[in-house]
Amino acid sequence: MSQVVRQHLIAGFIFGDWQSGEYVYLPGGEVGLEEPLCVLETPSSRLDISLDEAVQLITKLSLKPVKHPRLGAKSC
Repeated sequence: MSQVVRQHLIAGFIFGDWQSGEYVYLPGGEVGLEEPLCVLETPSSRLDISLDEAVQLITKLSLKPVKHPRLGAKSC
């Protein structure tokens, strides 16, 4: 499952929970980098996290692909 989530992040999919306002995504500028950083966005903050941390968080919280209110369905 984690490999699927990783590939979806790299492809630009945004994972999250629209009810809580939490989103995890890989910005387009990070695609292709050796150690890309994902964004964990909450209503009160935005944090950079590693791709591995993002995959773990998405899996642990059972986040699903969603439409971001500002970015839409994909981050790139």
